[in-house]
Amino acid sequence: MTYQEPLSQKAIAISISESPDMAVLGLGPEHLRDAMAEIARYLLAMGARLVYGGDLRANGFTELLFELVARYRRDADVGDARSAIVNYLAWPIVVSKSAAEMRGLVDELAGLAELHFLDRQGGYLAPAALDDAVHHAVSDADWAVALSAMREVLTRASDAKIVMGGRTEGYKGRMPGIAEEALTALEVGQPLFLLGGFGGCAREIAMALKLFPQPASPPSWTGWNVFGRFDGAALRNGLTPEENATLVRTVHVDEAVALILRGLLRQAKPAAGIV
Repeated sequence: MTYQEPLSQKAIAISISESPDMAVLGLGPEHLRDAMAEIARYLLAMGARLVYGGDLRANGFTELLFELVARYRRDADVGDARSAIVNYLAWPIVVSKSAAEMRGLVDELAGLAELHFLDRQGGYLAPAALDDAVHHAVSDADWAVALSAMREVLTRASDAKIVMGGRTEGYKGRMPGIAEEALTALEVGQPLFLLGGFGGCAREIAMALKLFPQPASPPSWTGWNVFGRFDGAALRNGLTPEENATLVRTVHVDEAVALILRGLLRQAKPAAGIV
């Protein structure tokens, strides 16, 4: 019998961005990066593939993921040569760069990551089709449509989702990115791991799901009230209510990693008696 890594057949989406209130919580940007790095490292060690909707900014979270995979190769099953990261690029990002630049990036990341280029409606664009992409100014409406389409594709391509941080102002799209990532998971019953201890949009979603005390005045960002139709049971992530209450509050990376892996393993091998 060939040995199989515990999460080798799982694709886990990671959605993370800067949190505006981390300083108030006594945290800095490095805490968010360290948390992402540790979560990603453990997932790779257990054979999971990481799914991410990146934007290719220098020194951004996408670049951090690529560096992690270069350093910590995915512990894949024998014969499984799939890339460790599947990175989806929304249409406004695709048309902001030249076809030659995009194809060069595909070659550079070969063996580490798969890059999938999307059109405005979320359809796949083959690298050869990039020459035909029309480069022009992208409107706010273009961003909203394309980002929503990309997040739906990302949700369909993954088995579970982890969200943390997130801006609630100055975002592009119909609502904050972390909010839309979480909402698409909740709407289809996809397992969702919500880390609210790092503040930002994820913390306010936890409030809406009644996993944190309700705020004195509700957040003003578009879509917050939509989460009111869900509660903690909608997370469907294999954790007990008590464990989810810990996960949404903790700022300790080792504790968050342990809880995420516990939930994923319970769902991956429900008959194995994993607790």
